[in-house]
Amino acid sequence: MSEHLPPEALDQWADALRELFGLAADDVPIPLILDLARDVAVGVARPAAPLSAFVAGLVAGRAGGSPEQVRATVAEITSLAGGWRSEV
Repeated sequence: MSEHLPPEALDQWADALRELFGLAADDVPIPLILDLARDVAVGVARPAAPLSAFVAGLVAGRAGGSPEQVRATVAEITSLAGGWRSEV
């Protein structure tokens, strides 16, 4: 199995997740989450990207989980990552 999958593999994976959990297309904003992961990986550290994506989902879900809440949560995390200065 190749480590580098074609872009459509991500779409297929997202479709499978939507089907498994009964989600609508708007519930899985792939470009938004990929941008979040990129911004956190660059601004903080690569391992912080999946953690941040999980936290974004958790926070947005607890707030009701609407697409607007997801976008707002991602925007807050992206803003934090943009100004992040590690003390380590």
